[in-house]
Amino acid sequence: MSRIRIDAVLIQAVIAGALSFAHLHDLAEAAGQDGWKAWAYPVSVDLLLVAAWRRMRVTADNRAAWAWFIIALAASLGANVATAGLLDLNDVPDWLRILVAGWPALAFLGGTLLVHTPTTAPSEPDPAPAAAPPAAPAAEPVPDVTVERAPEPAPELPPTPAPEEAAAPAPAPESAPAVAVPPALLDHARKLADSYHATTGSRIDSATLRARLGVPAPLADAISTQLA
Repeated sequence: MSRIRIDAVLIQAVIAGALSFAHLHDLAEAAGQDGWKAWAYPVSVDLLLVAAWRRMRVTADNRAAWAWFIIALAASLGANVATAGLLDLNDVPDWLRILVAGWPALAFLGGTLLVHTPTTAPSEPDPAPAAAPPAAPAAEPVPDVTVERAPEPAPELPPTPAPEEAAAPAPAPESAPAVAVPPALLDHARKLADSYHATTGSRIDSATLRARLGVPAPLADAISTQLA
């Protein structure tokens, strides 16, 4: 079984509301509003207070709501002060009778304006920016390789053969030295060859390798030989 929790703030609010309600009733009755009309006045004041307070919570421009809240609060406080012995309830002045008699029209006007004034719609958050399309993969940079050919030594002239050696056969000419391939260029060429083979299914030829690397034909042939 749940226990009933006693809230001191709620008890205080009930006591304050009952006292204010009774003061408004006594003032209205002293001003000539007898019977059920005297009981309707405190209800009208409290409802205007609640309507103005709710309006201030739901709208951005709450100046009008604040104005009607102060009017209703002044009516409630005025009744509390007037019935505290500062005013003879047996001889109420004429101006107070006029205020009490005109309160229903004023409360009706305030309640109507609070209910039918459009509220300021809350600003909608800006839509999230669309995701940027994925950037295209950057092309693989081609290393800047300077191909230098090793200087060929000048051929030495064979010595003049002796007469007895003139009839001997001449030695076979030596083959030209191989072109040196830098390791970085060879690695890059191997990547191009693998990519070409994966795309076309065939082995890259020397002419295609020369066009993609931008190297002389002898160097392209030497690279193609090492890639074989």
